[in-house]
Amino acid sequence: MTKKYPKSEAIADATLSNEQAYVCWGDDLQSKQDALKETSECLTEYGLFNSNASYRFRGSDYSNLLPNISSKPGLTRLGYDYYRPDEATPTKLKEIIKRADDVYQRVGLVKNVIDLMADFAVHGIKPVHKNKRIERFYRKWFKKINGKERSERFLNNLYKTGNIVINRQTAKISLKTAENFFRANAADTTENDGTDTSVEKREIPWRYTFIDPLYVNVSAGALSSFVGQKRYELSIPATLRKIINSPKTDNERLIVSSLPFQILEAAKNKKSYPLDPDKTLVFHYKKDDWQSWAYPMIYSIMDDITVIEKLKLADMSALDGAISNIRIFKLGNLEHKIAPTKAAASKLSSILQNNVGGGTLDLVWGPDIELLESKTSVHQFLGEGKYVPHMNSVYAGLGIPPTLTGTFGAAGTTNNFISLKTLTQRLQYGRDMLIAFWEKEMELVQKAMGFRYSAKIEFDRMDLSNEDAEKALLIQLADRNLISDELLQSRFGFDPDMEKSRVNRESKERDSGRMALKTSPWHDPMFEENLKKTALQIGLVAPSQVGLDLPKKKANEKTLLEMKSSVPTGQSIVKDSPESLKGEPQQGRPKNSKDTTKRKQKEFAPQTGAKLHIWANSAQDQIAEILNPILLDFYSKKNMRSLSSEEYNEAENIRTKLFLSAQPNKTIDSDYVTKSLNLVDNKDTNKIYSSYISFIKHVKSDFDRELTVNELKDAKSYFYSLVYDNLTGE
Repeated sequence: MTKKYPKSEAIADATLSNEQAYVCWGDDLQSKQDALKETSECLTEYGLFNSNASYRFRGSDYSNLLPNISSKPGLTRLGYDYYRPDEATPTKLKEIIKRADDVYQRVGLVKNVIDLMADFAVHGIKPVHKNKRIERFYRKWFKKINGKERSERFLNNLYKTGNIVINRQTAKISLKTAENFFRANAADTTENDGTDTSVEKREIPWRYTFIDPLYVNVSAGALSSFVGQKRYELSIPATLRKIINSPKTDNERLIVSSLPFQILEAAKNKKSYPLDPDKTLVFHYKKDDWQSWAYPMIYSIMDDITVIEKLKLADMSALDGAISNIRIFKLGNLEHKIAPTKAAASKLSSILQNNVGGGTLDLVWGPDIELLESKTSVHQFLGEGKYVPHMNSVYAGLGIPPTLTGTFGAAGTTNNFISLKTLTQRLQYGRDMLIAFWEKEMELVQKAMGFRYSAKIEFDRMDLSNEDAEKALLIQLADRNLISDELLQSRFGFDPDMEKSRVNRESKERDSGRMALKTSPWHDPMFEENLKKTALQIGLVAPSQVGLDLPKKKANEKTLLEMKSSVPTGQSIVKDSPESLKGEPQQGRPKNSKDTTKRKQKEFAPQTGAKLHIWANSAQDQIAEILNPILLDFYSKKNMRSLSSEEYNEAENIRTKLFLSAQPNKTIDSDYVTKSLNLVDNKDTNKIYSSYISFIKHVKSDFDRELTVNELKDAKSYFYSLVYDNLTGE
């Protein structure tokens, strides 16, 4: 062992000793051996001040396999874990579940990722129902049982341990409590918690308690895979058995007295307590049929977690020796045959031990001394590079892509789509299991309350992929009337009831003139003004009817309508006929002759069926106003919304045929509609109707969408003006 002198004794040896500091040797071998022997004694006593080492050997090797042949033992995972039991990954399923929970509690990276996944997947969960009144009941019940918090715990345990065991407790509510749940602002009142298994009237699920799967066993083990409904047993821990069998405080005695008799007997006899199969719900994370319990998601990254923890310990140890230096004082010189003695080593040792502070150390020595200083390079070990591969493995095992961790470009899953799809699918898997759990519970509420339909579970974001693309798709669905405005508003985070009241209030303010009209591709505030302008241009109205105050016209001036009305009745001039051309027949330009002068530029004067178009719009409204009551009476319906899809299409076909068979500018009244109903299926009308159907198909294909009601009405009027404008030659 290394001998250490007290400081006082070392100083005395250094100052009072008259022994020689060095020894020399001659050319003979014996004198050299004596000198080196003297030097070895001083190195043994003073050469090492602080030394520590530990070794761990394996108890077996592969030496002497054959004569003169040996082999080094191979390093396997089992051999590595054998000598490091604290670092070994467990092999038994219950121990794996316990280790997964420990990793979640201790490793901040794993805890944050799992918490984030659970919070993100459960965001915006709420029950919905067709009936608003019943929906209020479900949402009040969901709030009372802390449905959002229970949902978060559900997903957290699913991603953490891979197994969920839930105990359901029910409560029978009174009529007053049920009525309060139906109201918008209901008071929180409950009555007598019960534990009956049968679904009785107004007995609904009321409390959900998560049980640690470590203390739950499957009855009959793997044999339970052959039965439809598994049964589970609760193993009461020793600490709880001690409290149950020997309660010490009054509170413990009160709680023990309220426990079921079966639990008391199980604790007393050290047996398992059978859980009620009707009130025990068990879910697993991707479990195979032959397994009693599922492996946790964290199990695949336990080795990487162990390596990361060892790297942290190595960094801590390296920090302790980051500034350690080794200094070697060489006394004597072999080349000149000078060797130190015990006196020289003691002298130098005492000087060094009494000067441990910083600053410069002045040392006077002779005849021969040399200082060798070695600096450590352990600081090069400290760095983040060694962590990156293992951190990427942990993220990949948890389903987090490198693009979200700031390590993009690392080896592995670097494709954006595949990486994000892995995460979204893992979140969606947990959400699907959560939906299955709640929908089963809401079916129990439906049966207990006597509802016709059960509620469904919805989230603020049903699709966990691209949010922008999802919202754009929702807007398009709302434009096609495939989803409700209420659903669209809720997806964008707005309260539908509040938005409905706001829209109605703004509509009233616009009608009263207190608010500017809305202008957009779907709202034309100048539609009425444009309609007046068109009617004035074609001569259907007088200027004063559209708000124009014009001065009186001059004498002999005529309007366009007055000039047309001056043509005698019955006379018509066919366009481009010989009678319509100037000059006498056969007196025009010779055949095949060329122009001698530049021809006057032809003026384009378009003809429009605006007059017929406006009449067609009005005729459609008049036909619908007269015909709709007749059709409703025929179908025995209260309003048009009550018609089925087939009945509505049939009614629309009748209105369209009746409209297309009407003569232009014909007065539409009830007598005309009644008489024309029997003529809508004649040959001419069916021919025009077939052309109309083809016309509408082309219009829809151009827009690549279904037409709205107003667009369909305008298209029908335009088709009518085209048909009858060509037939009448207007």
